[in-house]
Amino acid sequence: MSDNTDTDATPDPDREASDAGEEEASTNGAKQDPDEPASDPSADEPSEDRWGGEGETSETTLGSDVQVDGESDLEGDEENLLGGLDIESTADIEVPDRLVDQVIGQDHARDVIKKAAKQRRHVMMIGSPGTGKSMLAKAMSQLLPREELQDVLVYHNPDDGNEPKVRTVPGGKGEQIVEAHKEEARKRNQMRTFLMWIIIAIVIGYALILVQQVLLGILAAGVIYLAFRYGSRGSDAMIPNLLVNNANQKTAPFEDATGAHAGALLGDVRHDPFQSGGMETPSHDRVEPGAIHQANKGVLFVDEINTLDIRSQQKLMTAIQEGEFSITGQSERSSGAMVQTEPVPCDFIMIAAGNLDAMENMHPALRSRIKGYGYEVYMDDTIEDDPEMRRKYARFVAQEVENDGRLPHFTEEAVQELILEARRRAGRKGHLSLKFRDLGGLVRVAGDIARAEDRERTERADVLQAKRRSRSIEQQLADNYIERRKDYELTVNQGDVVGRVNGLAVMGEDSGIVLPVMAEVSPSQGPGQVIATGQLKEMAEEAVQNVSAIIKKFSDEDISEKDVHIQFVQAGEGGVDGDSASITVATAVISAIEDVPIKQNLAMTGSLSVRGDVLPVGGVTHKIEAAAKSGLDTVIIPEANTQDVMIEDEYEDMIEIIPVSHISEVLEVALAGEAEKDSLVDRLKSITGKALDHEVGRQSGSPSPQ
Repeated sequence: MSDNTDTDATPDPDREASDAGEEEASTNGAKQDPDEPASDPSADEPSEDRWGGEGETSETTLGSDVQVDGESDLEGDEENLLGGLDIESTADIEVPDRLVDQVIGQDHARDVIKKAAKQRRHVMMIGSPGTGKSMLAKAMSQLLPREELQDVLVYHNPDDGNEPKVRTVPGGKGEQIVEAHKEEARKRNQMRTFLMWIIIAIVIGYALILVQQVLLGILAAGVIYLAFRYGSRGSDAMIPNLLVNNANQKTAPFEDATGAHAGALLGDVRHDPFQSGGMETPSHDRVEPGAIHQANKGVLFVDEINTLDIRSQQKLMTAIQEGEFSITGQSERSSGAMVQTEPVPCDFIMIAAGNLDAMENMHPALRSRIKGYGYEVYMDDTIEDDPEMRRKYARFVAQEVENDGRLPHFTEEAVQELILEARRRAGRKGHLSLKFRDLGGLVRVAGDIARAEDRERTERADVLQAKRRSRSIEQQLADNYIERRKDYELTVNQGDVVGRVNGLAVMGEDSGIVLPVMAEVSPSQGPGQVIATGQLKEMAEEAVQNVSAIIKKFSDEDISEKDVHIQFVQAGEGGVDGDSASITVATAVISAIEDVPIKQNLAMTGSLSVRGDVLPVGGVTHKIEAAAKSGLDTVIIPEANTQDVMIEDEYEDMIEIIPVSHISEVLEVALAGEAEKDSLVDRLKSITGKALDHEVGRQSGSPSPQ
């Protein structure tokens, strides 16, 4: 990076302002060791507290201490949903000032951010959307010292106009330098203008009085005017371009470059259609900073890092390694492509974020740079439900209200309902969801409802109404689909039918739907095969193959010369993905082979091993509710999923939940016709031997896919 304090293009005011700035920077400690925390003159807390020193407790450092009036046994009963907080509304809860103290649940990621801010390390955060990645990135910018900020100036290069010179000064001094240049240029222009009008007056007077040629005088005056105006452009070109201005920056810069194109990320040079004739804009005035330059001494945040094109990732990697990056025109056909500045400082901390698929399309060398000089963090989706976390969730509601500024505060009962919703969305017993963006949306909708009713507080009824209004698109489609099927009598919820089972599926992440599965066995014209239709994805096809192995083992019939047809009825354009319909397929096929009817008032979900064990699946809560909406009164689920059931109160009396651990238990519940059913189940038990006696699949350690 070049320092051009001695170039002829820099007048005396520049030198004076620069010297003053450098002297002030030295007194303020702008060049301190980056590993040492900077002092904050506005803060009374010691530097160890600012940086979260090793000796501090997490309660003090991370803002997790939420005051309670007393501790009690909080096993989830309704009276202790707030973890012991005794409040009338969220207005009684104090919200921390620092963002890092407002982050909830991501303790590991928060500790990493604090360490990375202290040591200036890069961070990559991977996890589900809405778990706090961008909030943590902004929190890091507040932890970095402001005293190191710099302004960047771009000067005209008298030797080569297409290679502007770059200079850095302490933050806030760039404006002074530019103003000094402008003032000097104004004085020069005033003198030139005064001289121009004197000469024009003399020429016109000479033409009128002595020569008596008015037209000649006017032409001469016009030539003189244009000559002076053209000459003044050279004086204006001496004014530097303030590329990066941190004069009013109270914290270290934070730049969100998510989805930025090359010019916005790396800087650009504007195209100039007037490149000659004295009308062109000087090259240094056309230089535009990129996000990497604006983030100098601060944080550059790029979410969905894999969406950046590969060339931008390569150049970003260079900027990270070198700490400086020249700006040039990004369009090859633009006049800006002829311009390339001296290296511009871009000493930023990189925070890359994304979902799990972000790592697949990320440039391996860029990931290596981040990993080699920083940390990789996986963001949690859920956290254990304990009194401290419930108090933090109450504070989260208060934070959302304060940040929005227009919502009425929430009553105690409204906060309790939101905590119950966080439990439900977690999908795991004893856990709370950490997808705060979705929960924050629910808070805002509930607050809007209360505000529309002109209430001083947001009540529980508003939250319940907000839950209905804030349904996802998938949930609205699923509900509409269920209603339309009722109109056309496509939902069968009573009677007994051979080879037909009401399966359960999930649309999106939070929308259950009833998905009927039908099976038919017919003579084969060649070797018998299993034929499944319904746009099955890879995992679903493998599940069907596992089911065929079970059928061969458990059935008395020789199916080697028969075709087994399996149809997923109205699977939709998305098809069927996953193996949660395994017990549904197995039950339908066994019913078709044995000619034993299946009860249509029930639905089922569960994966199946090749030995017949029923394995846990995801989304059981949404599936059970979908069955209840469709008028079914019984649901079969894997026993390992009983801990994950958190259905709404309105559905509890509408449906019976039966947990099972083996296919024989499924058949015992689902099949109709006592004699045929008992004979079939007894035969299955005799084949499996003592497997059922040992309760295969009932171990408490069975994993639940979430």
